[in-house]
Amino acid sequence: MNVKIDDLNWRILECLQENARISFADIGRKIGLTPPAVAERVKKMEDLEILEGYTAKVSHAKTGYQLKAIITLRAFMGKLKPFLVAVTGFEEVINCYRITGNENIVMEVVLKDQFHLEKFIDKLIRYGETRTHIILSNVVTNAPLSKRGS
Repeated sequence: MNVKIDDLNWRILECLQENARISFADIGRKIGLTPPAVAERVKKMEDLEILEGYTAKVSHAKTGYQLKAIITLRAFMGKLKPFLVAVTGFEEVINCYRITGNENIVMEVVLKDQFHLEKFIDKLIRYGETRTHIILSNVVTNAPLSKRGS
């Protein structure tokens, strides 16, 4: 279901993407609505699943995961479905996408060091061929969604 989002709702979404803990009063001051009107619009966007949830950003490096990588997997014949079940239990995986192309899967992973990476790849190779790309730095991270091109 495609829902039309008006300009005020886009402005609310921009505020929440910048700071999910912002108060309805602060949003209201920024966009010219009362706190109850903001709350009503946020509740409606939650009900329509436009707003899917609220999360905290955690520093992987400061929690002991010094290495971040993108790993692609080209599944062996008959191994994709078992992999899709298994990947949900891999604590190293912070994002996983099923994709088109030569590879079937792209994973974003966090690891303690290169030895942890080696062990993790050993877990993956039973499912298919892997390619690993070490992330050196973030160029764009969680860019906010905005009203674009309309």
